[in-house]
Amino acid sequence: MKNIILIILLYTCISYANLSVNQIRDMVTKIHEKREGISLNTLQETKEPFVRLEEENNVTTFVIPVQTEETTLSLHAVLNQRAYINDHWRNIDDIVGGYTLKYIGKKGVVLRNDNQIKKLFLHKKRENFIMIKGRE
Repeated sequence: MKNIILIILLYTCISYANLSVNQIRDMVTKIHEKREGISLNTLQETKEPFVRLEEENNVTTFVIPVQTEETTLSLHAVLNQRAYINDHWRNIDDIVGGYTLKYIGKKGVVLRNDNQIKKLFLHKKRENFIMIKGRE
C-alpha cells in the first residue's frame, strides 16, 4: 500500500513539473502587472466588519462599534522637527485628536492611533509659501 501511494505521489510531482521557461515568464509578468484596487473614498465609507463579543454571566452580547465624529486635522507648517497642526506646535509623541504624532518630515507628518495611520501633507500650491534653507 505504501508503495502505491509513493508511486502516485511521485507521478503527481513529475506531471506538474513540466513548466517551461515561457510559462514561468508569463506568470511573473502577470504578477508584476498593476492591479486596480479599491478607492480610498469607498474604503473609508465601509463599515467596520469586526464585531466584539462580550460575555457576562454566560450571556453573549454582540457589540457593534459606532463610528465617532472625527476632528479635522490640518497641517499648516513644518519647522525644526516641529509641526503646526490645528493651530498648535507639536513635537513627536504628542497626541493630536486622538492620534500620536510619530514622524515629522519636510512635507508631511504621520499620525498613528492603535491600528489607524493618518498622513498629513502641506499644501502643494500656496502663494505665500516660504522655503527657508540653511547654508550649504
